[in-house]
Amino acid sequence: MWTICKKELRQFFSSLTGPLAIVLFLLLSGLFLFVFPDTGLFEYGYASLEEFFRLAPWIFMFLIPAVTMRTFSEEFRSGTWETLRTSPLRIRQIVAGKYAAALLISLLAVLPTLVYVFTLSRLSSGGIDGGGIAGSYVGLVLLASVFTAVGVCCSSLTPNPVVSFLLAATLCFALHTAFSAVAGIPGLAEGPGYLVEQLGVESHYRSVSRGVLDSRDLVYFLSVILFFLYLTAMRLSKTL
Repeated sequence: MWTICKKELRQFFSSLTGPLAIVLFLLLSGLFLFVFPDTGLFEYGYASLEEFFRLAPWIFMFLIPAVTMRTFSEEFRSGTWETLRTSPLRIRQIVAGKYAAALLISLLAVLPTLVYVFTLSRLSSGGIDGGGIAGSYVGLVLLASVFTAVGVCCSSLTPNPVVSFLLAATLCFALHTAFSAVAGIPGLAEGPGYLVEQLGVESHYRSVSRGVLDSRDLVYFLSVILFFLYLTAMRLSKTL
């Protein structure tokens, strides 16, 4: 597993595409927080990164598919999958290694945003809500974990990285937004609407971001991650 993980990390940082995706994430989040007037930190009059955590999932919908789109697609396209599948590694080890590498890269993009917390704490005279920010970062890590699993799964479906990117971005968008949108339809707001909303990522992300780690939210995130990794393993098993 770790052999695959290290190989993926080397390949990612050996090309310009990988670091560029991380730079674009940091650039976009920085522009929204410090430049654009409607979403800037200084528009609310109090120390909060709420706008960053609200915008981050939307940026992740494009960043993470860009990170994962070559995970298996490139192996299929270049023919190296034939060599990889005959190695002593099992399918689940290959999937786990590639997933771990993609997730680490996604988290590396999040790590520099801790500078925002430091900046906000220095600028605020009344202090910041450390518990709320910590909970939001936990939610962001869980969200990145789900989107990475989705991206890896989509990459196993096609030898075309661009198609993989489009599939992953669309599915991440649907998983994050579609259930909440359906739940808001008049007539579903009561009862069924709540159940539909709970099937989507957004409600659980918001719940964790409040700073309260509910076991139901953790079970949901873990279940979705394992589901997509299982689909990936099943898809790859059919190529053997």
